[in-house]
Amino acid sequence: MKQRWYGKLLGFLAGAALLRANPLLGALIGLLIGHAFDSDWFKSPRDNPYRVLGLTEEATDAEVDLAYRRLITQYHPDKLTGAADELRRQAEAKAREINGAYDRIQTLRKR
Repeated sequence: MKQRWYGKLLGFLAGAALLRANPLLGALIGLLIGHAFDSDWFKSPRDNPYRVLGLTEEATDAEVDLAYRRLITQYHPDKLTGAADELRRQAEAKAREINGAYDRIQTLRKR
């Protein structure tokens, strides 16, 4: 994965400009915020389907399949036949999220 740097630079400059009373402190705060944006701290897991499966983008097809099978068997709603309704709904939501991430990875890899 390619490292991004422009968020840090823009944060550094904007922080120094906006906090004129103490530009060094502003630059450091801006640098931290820029690093957070460059590192995708504010993205949801839906934006990165690999994160849902607990993998990195360098994972092989076999690793993706193995992680999918492991998670879907763990969270499949049919495994919770005697459980409370709320627990089944949570499992259904998690299974939908896992299926969506797996489908998205398969689509990305076909390109």
